[in-house]
Amino acid sequence: MSPNPICSSSEPSSTKAWIVHGVLAGAAIAVAIGAHIYLGGSKRIRSRVVGIIPARYASSRFQGKPLVNILGKPMIQRTWERSKLATTLDHLVVATDDEKIAECCRGFGADVIMTSESCRNGTERCSEALQKLEKKYDVIVNIQGDEPLIEPEIIDGVVKALQAAPDAVFSTAATSLKPEDAFDPNRVKCVVDNRGYAIYFSRGLIPFNKSGNVNPQFPYMLHLGIQSYDSKFLKIYPGLQPTPLQLEEDLEQLKVLENGYKMKVIKVDHEVHGVDTPEDVEKIESFMRERNLS
Repeated sequence: MSPNPICSSSEPSSTKAWIVHGVLAGAAIAVAIGAHIYLGGSKRIRSRVVGIIPARYASSRFQGKPLVNILGKPMIQRTWERSKLATTLDHLVVATDDEKIAECCRGFGADVIMTSESCRNGTERCSEALQKLEKKYDVIVNIQGDEPLIEPEIIDGVVKALQAAPDAVFSTAATSLKPEDAFDPNRVKCVVDNRGYAIYFSRGLIPFNKSGNVNPQFPYMLHLGIQSYDSKFLKIYPGLQPTPLQLEEDLEQLKVLENGYKMKVIKVDHEVHGVDTPEDVEKIESFMRERNLS
């Protein structure tokens, strides 16, 4: 199927190396400490919540993805309609740098905030949109525009998880990983500690055992794109420098972990995944037809 867009990263020399390493590490620690001080009020009650759907037209893997036709409606519209059903959201907006997407969204009644083309990822786009909102919010939910069947209960779940974890600045969701997705780099995996806080995210299979094969008895977890942030943290996020693991895996949430912040992860049942490539469109449509979802 070919989907069509519609709108309805010797001794002296050794000593010197350690000194340089120490200076760089110290600078990084200083930035992190300063950010933690800035977030000193994060234990406040996080009551007001806004959902932001970041959407861009230019994508190396799937150009025009937000406008692709999913059984007669643009995908961004389906995401917006599902998100509107979440009970924890006080407001919902689409943040985009593309006028075609903005026009389409206004056509089905969505509020739109125009953002810069320089945003490097959805989190930065949400951060910029937050600055442009007239009202103040405590929690911002980043709802991926390529999740046309996102359950509103998952949105509510990540919001409540962040509200219940004052030591976290970020919350997200994960579901069971299907064996056929184990080695797909487009399916991001995650591992958590015993309290439900994130340890790591990867495009590779984690944990990875010495046999190199999928262990059918292990409960691997697939990361879902939705995430919520403390508003103070989101404001400083763009100022945090890119980190080695973030750049290597190309996963923005790793910058949060590498800077020492806590991230809460909730486990949910989520049968269908988002649209990463044109081939995923047909999978989504087949799923919807099988379940009579319009």
